[in-house]
Amino acid sequence: MPKLEIHAGPEALTQLQQEGFQSHLFSHFLGASGGPKWFSHYALDSYLIAKFFHKRETPLHFIGSSAGAFRASCFARKDPVDALENLARIYSQTCYAKGADAKQITQQTRDLIDELFAEKGAEEIINNTLYQAHFVVAKCQGLGASEQTGLQLAGMFSSYVKNRLGRQHLASQSQRFIFQPTHSKLQVSDPFKIPTQQVTLTQENIKDALLASGSIPLVMKGIANIAGAPKGMYRDGGLIDYHFDLNFHNQGLILYPHYDAKPKAGWFDKSLSRTPKASHYDKTVILCPSAEFIESFPFQKIPDRNDFKNLTDEERIPYWQKVMRMTQVLAEELDDLIQKQDISRIKPLVLV
Repeated sequence: MPKLEIHAGPEALTQLQQEGFQSHLFSHFLGASGGPKWFSHYALDSYLIAKFFHKRETPLHFIGSSAGAFRASCFARKDPVDALENLARIYSQTCYAKGADAKQITQQTRDLIDELFAEKGAEEIINNTLYQAHFVVAKCQGLGASEQTGLQLAGMFSSYVKNRLGRQHLASQSQRFIFQPTHSKLQVSDPFKIPTQQVTLTQENIKDALLASGSIPLVMKGIANIAGAPKGMYRDGGLIDYHFDLNFHNQGLILYPHYDAKPKAGWFDKSLSRTPKASHYDKTVILCPSAEFIESFPFQKIPDRNDFKNLTDEERIPYWQKVMRMTQVLAEELDDLIQKQDISRIKPLVLV
């Protein structure tokens, strides 16, 4: 039984059947929110950047929110595999003091970014014209912008209610900001009319932009007044783009390593049956672990943020690290498919 599943939208599947699973067909690479859920397909990232895309000659747009933005920052490094390994090591070994508040968690995440970037990281990301990192951030409005817990909670509840009425109503609660290199040609459109602005990454704002993209409401502090962007409170990009429901204007396919084949548009959609527009995934190829493979993980599930409170550090850290080691088989299966060009293994993507 294959441990790796590959699902492709209609246009993507047709193109792969006609031309094969070739790296030059892809122009975009998506990275979802979800914190340590990424560990369930960890080895795919290293394989893709080190082998599949290693002869790349045209720009590849890495677009990520929250954990996906942190991964994007690694892809754009001079040694992306080393950066990914550092990110996985630092994050998996992160421990929070009992009762740690939003200020402490935010500071530890800022420290993680400082360690991950070291001396040259910011410069490498900003100047990489081939592998281009894009960090998706939500600028909150109204009560959601408050740092007072009660008011912020009320703001998040308001967003939840409005989102249930229709995704377009999030436009009154949050705005999407995409922080990107100055040379990026990324173009997106949102049929739900959520305001979107693109801001140039600089030495002055890159760390704050990345930190903001992962600043979970009520868990971490928001990031105020990011340099180069309008004044205001910036939070987790997953509020709007948890798994994405956007139209990416491009000439190629979209590659999407993910933890399942049932993406949700935004954070407030997690409990809803609503799915993204199928047309937004026409050209997307999702790579994900099979349900049977996930069953073989310790605790029979993928890692998630609840592990911080439900497991001791002595239980959580080995569990997360074992899952990452186990995902090497996903990279091996993908490599085998590519070497054999066994396109018959690719399933149609069905968003239900």
